[in-house]
Amino acid sequence: MGAARREVLTSIQSPTKTMNSRYERSSSPTNRSAAQGGAGPLKTLRIGRIKATIWENGAEQRTFYNVTFSRTYMDEQKKFHDSDSFGRDDLLVLGKLADQAHTFVCECVAGQKGGETG
Repeated sequence: MGAARREVLTSIQSPTKTMNSRYERSSSPTNRSAAQGGAGPLKTLRIGRIKATIWENGAEQRTFYNVTFSRTYMDEQKKFHDSDSFGRDDLLVLGKLADQAHTFVCECVAGQKGGETG
């Protein structure tokens, strides 16, 4: 990852107003990486079949956040899968989830800055 992209990911500003417990951290990981031994997602937000998964990563003594979006669908054998492709009708929901994910990440960053002593 380039230095400029890393800087953008770590420079998210905190909101002027924080939200309530709607965006509390997940208590248990709910992703395949947790089953593989890695750290699970920090939070998963869902509206219908669209979900946003928020990941917390540390690098060079800093914490940054990434968000992945996916759409759940069922195949002909009635098995669920995730796709990163979205149709026209998914885009507004995707935007709402992006807004919620942004709010959650900003609250996390504000919490980190509030906990620092300087």
